[in-house]
Amino acid sequence: MNSDPAEPKQEEKEEILITWFSPSRLFKRRNPEYFKTIGAIVFLLTIILVFAGEYILVAAVLSVVFLIYVLSTVPPEAVQHRVTNFGIESMGHFYRWDTLAEFWFEEDTGQIMLVIQPMMGTRIMILLGTEEKEKIKTLISKYLPYREAPVKSWVDKASSWLSEKIPLDRQPQP
Repeated sequence: MNSDPAEPKQEEKEEILITWFSPSRLFKRRNPEYFKTIGAIVFLLTIILVFAGEYILVAAVLSVVFLIYVLSTVPPEAVQHRVTNFGIESMGHFYRWDTLAEFWFEEDTGQIMLVIQPMMGTRIMILLGTEEKEKIKTLISKYLPYREAPVKSWVDKASSWLSEKIPLDRQPQP
C-alpha cells in the first residue's frame, strides 16, 4: 500500500463517552450572621480608609463585598459537561486531549471538583455534581495521567487555618 502524505486519512468520528450536568461554580448559602459579620468588618475598615483618605480603596472594598454578596445569594446555573474521545467540553468551551497535561480531584464545601491542568494556562475546574468520581477517573485516565491533588501552598493552609479560627458564618448559640 502506498502511504502518500497527500492522501486523506480516515477521519475518526467523535464519540461521547459521558455527559453530566452540574452547577457552574461552587456555592454555599450563607446565613444572616455571616453578612452581619462581614458588614461590621467592612464598616470599620471603611471608616479607617476614609480617615486615611484612601477613597479608591473604599470603592474597591465595597465592590468586593458586593461581589461576595451576589455570589453567596444567587445560586449557580446548571451547565452541561461532556467527555469525548477528542477531549472535554465544559460550559461551551472545548479542550482537546493534546492540550491537557494531567488531572486530579479536589473537594471544597462538600463538593467534588475535577481539576485539569492544561499544558499552558490556568486550571480547569469542573464540578462533578451527582456523577461518580471513579467513573470519571476511569474514562479520563485513558487520555490523561492521573495524579493525587497537589500539596496545598502555605497561603492555602493559612487561609484554611484562619477560616477555622474565625468562622464568619457561625451559627448563633441559643
